[in-house]
Amino acid sequence: MRDTKDLIYFDYAATAAVRPPEVVAAVTGYLNDVGATPGRGGHRLAIEAGRVALRCRRALASLLGIPGDAGRIVFTHNATHALNTALAGVLRAGDAVVVTQLDHNAVLRPVHARVRRLGIECRMVPADAAGALDGAALDRMLDGARLLTINAASNVLGTALDVGALTRRAHDAGALVLVDLAQSAGHIPFDAAVAGVDMVAVTGHKALLGPQGTGALWVREGLELDPLLTGGTGGDSTSRDMPAAYPDHLEAGTLNGPGIAGLLAGIDWVRRRGVAQLRAEASALKERLRAGLSSIAGVRVLSPAAPDGAPVVTIAADRMDPSTLAARLDRDHGVLTRAGLHCAPEAHRILGTLSTGAVRFSAGWATTAEDVDRAVEAVAAVVGAGRVHAISGV
Repeated sequence: MRDTKDLIYFDYAATAAVRPPEVVAAVTGYLNDVGATPGRGGHRLAIEAGRVALRCRRALASLLGIPGDAGRIVFTHNATHALNTALAGVLRAGDAVVVTQLDHNAVLRPVHARVRRLGIECRMVPADAAGALDGAALDRMLDGARLLTINAASNVLGTALDVGALTRRAHDAGALVLVDLAQSAGHIPFDAAVAGVDMVAVTGHKALLGPQGTGALWVREGLELDPLLTGGTGGDSTSRDMPAAYPDHLEAGTLNGPGIAGLLAGIDWVRRRGVAQLRAEASALKERLRAGLSSIAGVRVLSPAAPDGAPVVTIAADRMDPSTLAARLDRDHGVLTRAGLHCAPEAHRILGTLSTGAVRFSAGWATTAEDVDRAVEAVAAVVGAGRVHAISGV
């Protein structure tokens, strides 16, 4: 196996496998020094565990502009868990939900399950290869709808949506808004209060730099959800119902204390650097990567430039299938990408790659210009094509 220090990691959109050392130290520190579970006991270690969880909720609220009580932020296993909790909590038989072609399977599959089980109506807004939604179709589909889901940034196209503008259109039609920030939290500045959204789902293991097994759902005050899971909460134990108060209302079972400690460290790292600064750096690398890959004969760059979006560049090779290309980049050059449909089949339908998939490069906090240049050279070597033009100065 190649020394991991020689690897060039371009799969941050899946997981930030490369993390700041502060995150690792926070996880091990929690295991060594705390070890207990928030809300499970009144002893000093349980109290300290609760303080870590509260600090993490407050840090997430500060990062994402979440107003009011930070206790309305509930911890989940990941964004998929958060999205399922939101969808199960608001949709009822006879409701209509509006999704888009940019949505991830973390939305599409639970919605489909409720179409089958509850008979709800699913309406899908078309999008184009530039990442734009069909506005006229959106307005028609919002009529009488209970909920609009918004994927703030596409994990395939790398484009971003105007969450505030879409939220205003949904609210004018009487619909609630659920925002999927899996690809944007930590990458793209976001303010929930300014956008006016009703629910926000995030994952911890991508641009927030936390461990796997962490995520969160925020539910605005005044909106009450039925719990997805029921069970122990550490309080109100005589009631057969979940406690009415948040976060306990949606937090059944033992929380991932070490993961929450790591997530807090990741969020603090992002806040110190600043999301705007991180986005500027990632956008420059994305532009360099797109220019370099576009210069290779036989390689098609599928994702648009989208400098304000996620640092994602998706490609296809004319004479090599995506799986082979990704495997050879890994084996021969230590460049780690992701081939396939990226759990977003409708986005690939837009690009015309539903039957083949594509190769996705996604940059992150530790990506460098040298990484970009080495990755471009690796693609050129694997596809056996010459460079159309150099990328120096890009």
